Amino acid sequence: MRKVLSLLLLAILAACGDGDKKAPAAGPGAGMPPPEVDVITITTGSATITQDLPGRLQAVRSAQVRARVEGVVEKRLFTEGTDIAAGVPLFQIDARAYQAQAAAAEADLAAAKAVFSRYTPLLEIKAVSQQEFDAAQARVKQAEAASTKAKLDLENAVPPAPISGRIGRALVTEGTLVGKGEATHLVTIEQLDPIRVEFSQSYSDLLRLQQAVKSGKQKKADAAKVELVLEDGSLYPEKGRLQFSDLAVDPNSGAVVLRAEFPNPRRDLLPGTFVRIRFPQSQLDAAIRVPQRAVQGGAQSQFVMTVDAEGKVAPRPIKTSTMAGGDFIVEDGLRGGEQVIVNGLQKVRPGATVKPMPWTPGAPLMAAPAAAGKPGAAGPGAPPAPGAKPGEEKK
Repeated sequence: MRKVLSLLLLAILAACGDGDKKAPAAGPGAGMPPPEVDVITITTGSATITQDLPGRLQAVRSAQVRARVEGVVEKRLFTEGTDIAAGVPLFQIDARAYQAQAAAAEADLAAAKAVFSRYTPLLEIKAVSQQEFDAAQARVKQAEAASTKAKLDLENAVPPAPISGRIGRALVTEGTLVGKGEATHLVTIEQLDPIRVEFSQSYSDLLRLQQAVKSGKQKKADAAKVELVLEDGSLYPEKGRLQFSDLAVDPNSGAVVLRAEFPNPRRDLLPGTFVRIRFPQSQLDAAIRVPQRAVQGGAQSQFVMTVDAEGKVAPRPIKTSTMAGGDFIVEDGLRGGEQVIVNGLQKVRPGATVKPMPWTPGAPLMAAPAAAGKPGAAGPGAPPAPGAKPGEEKK
C-alpha cells in the first residue's frame, strides 16, 4: 500500500513540474499570412495608341453685351451666373430722352405724310410743281428714317441678350453713366454646352505617325472621337468629337492646331481651364499593355514586379514605347501570361512570398509609390531596381 501511494505522489509532482514549464516561443513571423497584392495577367490584343496633348477650354460662343446708347443705368434685370435665353432684357437705361425723341420723330413723320398726301392730287391739276412734289416725298422718307432711328434708340435703352447661355457678373451698377463716347462693356454671356477645346500636336509626331502607317507597322485610328483628361487625372465621362484641324503649321511652335467639342450638360467644364486631350493616333493588332502605375524605375531602366506560380516576387526588366489610354505599350520584356503586380508594390520585395489577387480596372487602389504615376522616378518604399545590391539607393 505504501509503495502505491509513493508512486501516486511522484506522478502528481511530475505533472505539477510540467505545468510550470513555459511553451517554446513561436518563431518570428510564424503564422503570419503572406500579404495580398493585386495583379493582372498579361495578354496580347489590339490597342489604340493615344497621345495626351495640352489644351484649353473655350466657350463655343461668347458675346460681350455693350451699351449702344448713352444714359444712366437704372436697373439690372438678370441674376448673375444663371442661364438665360436670347432676347431676355438685361439692363434698364434711362429712356426718357429717347421716348421724347421717338415721339417727336413720329410727329414729324405724320406731318410729312400729310403734306405729301395733299400734294398728290394737286400734282395732277398742275397746282404744284414736280419739284415741290418730289421734295414732299423725300421729306416723308427722311421722317421715316428719323422715326426708325428714334425707335431703335428707345429699344437699345433696354439691351437684350444676343445669345442663349450663362451670363457672368455685371460690370456696371445702377447709377453708372454708360455709352458716353464709347460702347461700355456691360456683361458677358458664354455658351457652355457644348464647350470647345483647342489643342496642338507636334508636326514631327504627325510625320512619324504617317510614316509608321505607310510602312504597315501601325494602322490609322479613328481620330473623330477624343477624350478629355481632367486635372486630377480622371477621364471626363463624355467623349468629344474633332471639329477642326488647321491646314498650316504654326511657325513659332512647330505644331498644328486642332479643335474639338465636348457635351457639357451639367456645366462641369468652364472656359479657361487647362486640360489634356487624349488623342487616338494609330491601331496595333498584337500589343502588350501594362498599367502605368505598375511600371517602376527610371527613364533608362524600367521594370515591373512579377509573381510566379509559387507566389514568389521577382523584378522583370521591360522596355516601353507609347501609350494606349492609361497603359504603356511594352516592346520587350513581357510575352504574355505573366502576373504583374499593379497594387501593393509598397508591401513586397524581390523574393518575398505574396498572395496574388486579380485586379479590376477602376477599383479603389491602395497607396502606391510616387513612381506609379511617373515611371521616371521610384517613390519611397519602391523595390530596388534589377541588379541593385540590397541597401543601395539609386542616385
